[in-house]
Amino acid sequence: MQQTPSGVRRKVPIGAEVVDGGVSFRVWAPLRESMEVVSSGKRYPLHGESDGYFSGTVSGLSAGSRYKYRLPSGEEFPDPASRYQPEGAHGPSEVVDSSVFAWTDSAWRGVPLERAVIYEMHVGTFTDEGTFAGAAKRLPHLRDLGITVIEVMPLAEFTGRFGWGYDGVSLFAPSHLYGSPDDVRRFVNEAHSHGMAVILDVVYNHFGPDGNYAGQYSRDYFSTKHKTDWGEAINFDGKNAGPVREFFIANAGYWVDEFHMDGLRLDATQNIYDDSEPHILAEVTTRVREAGGERTTLVVAENEPQHTRLVRPRAAGGFGADALWNDDFHHSAVVALTSHNDAYYTDYLGAPQEFISAMKYGYLYQGQWYKWQKQRRGSPAFDLEPTAFITFLENHDQVANSARGLRMIQQATPGMLKAMTALVLLGPGTPMLFQGQEFGSARPFLYFADMPGNLCELVRNGRQEFMRQWRSVGESEMLKCLSDPCTSQVFEDSRLDWTEAERNTSVLKLHTDLLRLRHTDPVLGCWRRGMFDGAVIGRDAFVLRAFSPTHGDRLMVVNMGRDLHLDPAPEPLLAPPEDCRWEVLFSTEDPEYGGCGSPVPEGDDNWRFSGHAALVLRAVAGPARVKA
Repeated sequence: MQQTPSGVRRKVPIGAEVVDGGVSFRVWAPLRESMEVVSSGKRYPLHGESDGYFSGTVSGLSAGSRYKYRLPSGEEFPDPASRYQPEGAHGPSEVVDSSVFAWTDSAWRGVPLERAVIYEMHVGTFTDEGTFAGAAKRLPHLRDLGITVIEVMPLAEFTGRFGWGYDGVSLFAPSHLYGSPDDVRRFVNEAHSHGMAVILDVVYNHFGPDGNYAGQYSRDYFSTKHKTDWGEAINFDGKNAGPVREFFIANAGYWVDEFHMDGLRLDATQNIYDDSEPHILAEVTTRVREAGGERTTLVVAENEPQHTRLVRPRAAGGFGADALWNDDFHHSAVVALTSHNDAYYTDYLGAPQEFISAMKYGYLYQGQWYKWQKQRRGSPAFDLEPTAFITFLENHDQVANSARGLRMIQQATPGMLKAMTALVLLGPGTPMLFQGQEFGSARPFLYFADMPGNLCELVRNGRQEFMRQWRSVGESEMLKCLSDPCTSQVFEDSRLDWTEAERNTSVLKLHTDLLRLRHTDPVLGCWRRGMFDGAVIGRDAFVLRAFSPTHGDRLMVVNMGRDLHLDPAPEPLLAPPEDCRWEVLFSTEDPEYGGCGSPVPEGDDNWRFSGHAALVLRAVAGPARVKA
């Protein structure tokens, strides 16, 4: 709890909160000489504080009351720290009492990164209902699949009937399109009851272009020296940056405290600019930890330039986050799966050594020249644990960037996709799935944003310009095929079809069995830096070996090419431990997964591996077979 200069104790320093005696209001508006709260036609003056804040407690209002702030000019706007916008971003704000929700997760302690299997979800397209109540009905499916962390795409209030959520304008208000604030709490509470954490994707690099009224209260919310690709950068280091920092730090803690979120995914951190110390991202991470208390919290960062400082301890000059999205791994996998390396896939070959390096060292680019950007990219990561890197084959951006919103199951051969899936779900990194991937969804995920006419035209043009980086997509006939992001049909086309889960049983079983193995196998679920190695064994094949004197070694073989007969086999990682032999633990070519079976890998004619397949072997006591 925090105490305002007027003596009122509040959870969050800004916005409307139910307190003894009514509702406490507090807003930062240094641009204005006076401020009033307007509700049901009545006006209530607020008192000026230092540093441009206005506050006051109104006895006649309570939870459910709707209000706006009235400026001296007579104009009325929503609260920039509104807790709920039931009529949308342009409508009145609503007072919410977070204390009345009946939580049942007091025993919940969170999910450590070592046990994390992440599932990225867009609430609006995850179910037919497109709400948190609808999503809650699918929680048993995610639990049974083996998911331990649900990553919810941004839910802060935005304008229009649909959108990805990255143009949020009321950052404390869950979108009314997905339900009430208590619907969000109910979803999180139920996820915890199923043993799953929930982290929230937040956008702290810009506000959306429509419905953002922060500038009506202060222009100092925005930076005059930094720019982003999506709008004005946030002022974290300029004039009057203190209250702006407070706004975002409070927001980070708010989701963890009042919604019991288990952490945050920070969007596009390269566009969160701060030349001061401590960096705002370090303070955001610290606030998440404080709000989580004894619960384990996770902070995941997206960072295009691949700055590993984000996940280093604050004592070592880092920002204290837990993990980074590994785009390098994704890009190599896409090239291997599709044979295309145009645009931002230019610097990848999809070759075996890339996957070994990605598994061992995380980022592939740690300071080398990156010809696509004509500059060096990345920073050293050799000392980081493999769990610090989120590995994936699909996410919201990458599916949409396929021009037609194609899923990987529509672009790769079945065998290759199963092999890469095994690498992601059993490999050293922290795995992530995108909604529907687990049952081979063929529904596209396209870019969609419902904006007013002039903004929608900018969105259309911007999307086309972005897609021109691919030579084939940049052709005029292909540009005509790009979907219009502002149409409701594109949004509806992106909605999951859950009957596919009933039809694609072999795909779902593959993912479920892989995750069950990850959770139960004492070696595959516990990769550690320095405890595994890898080697190329053919033009398109490689092995990873995890060393475990206690439980026996594991050997993963991934063959991305044709059938491989390895004779001779001059690679020491293939040799079983002394007095042991290799036993097949898992094969993607098992008939249960739609495969055609695979040969015994080691026999009298040395090693044989099926093409487009992955195999996992474990060392067990017993003599190895020796070629006569």
